[in-house]
Amino acid sequence: MIAAGIDAGSRSIKAVLFDADTAQMLAATVTDQGVEQARLADEVFAQALRQAALPPARVGAVVATGYGRNNVRFADTTITEITCHARGVHQLVPEARTILEIGGQDSKAIFLEDGGNVRDFAMNDRCAAGTGRFLEVVAALLGVDLPTLGELSRHSHAPAAISSTCVVFAETEIIGLLAEGVLPADVAAGVQNAIALRVAALAGRHVAPPVCFTGGVALQAGMLRALEAALEQPVRVAPQPQFTGALGAAILAARRQASA
Repeated sequence: MIAAGIDAGSRSIKAVLFDADTAQMLAATVTDQGVEQARLADEVFAQALRQAALPPARVGAVVATGYGRNNVRFADTTITEITCHARGVHQLVPEARTILEIGGQDSKAIFLEDGGNVRDFAMNDRCAAGTGRFLEVVAALLGVDLPTLGELSRHSHAPAAISSTCVVFAETEIIGLLAEGVLPADVAAGVQNAIALRVAALAGRHVAPPVCFTGGVALQAGMLRALEAALEQPVRVAPQPQFTGALGAAILAARRQASA
């Protein structure tokens, strides 16, 4: 049976088609989030169908998750992103016991039991300092796009210390650092370190390995290194990390359909 998962996140909408018989992703598509969330969800789902060369009738069930999940009109039901990310990561990295997910507007630490069930979680959805939004602000200040920002951080030899714990104040601090002659590469690396430290604090002292890093920010060059340094242990990036929520939603959709 083929099922679909739609992850309507704060910065982008992702769709995954999953074949429950072969346990394989058939398609994975993404588009930027916008004000017309319902239309964008329709479009990203249509893109996934085209990618897999499948008609809509072949999809037996659809689960929506994420910030805008209630705007996915064609979904059969909605499930929280905590549960969906846990299921998606367990499918890709079954040995993972801690998931660190950094998205556009929030970050999460999810702790798993054997079998991929959620044991506990912590979430930051009130401050942008530990999210991708912080990277967007810094990229705009430096006049570069996000991929370039990540590459800049690779060339840092003395990452800047970003002391502010609020993006608004950090923006002023970064402007001051640049005025003092601090190199853009050192600012980029310093911001990545600041995000990693916030996420490590969110996760707490007892992070059970193996640790899996997921979410769109996991695609940023330099973030894995910053996170490993903050946690003082190895971290693995999930395959296609921006799609773990949508994948988990699709897997749960298939299970619901099978048990119906």
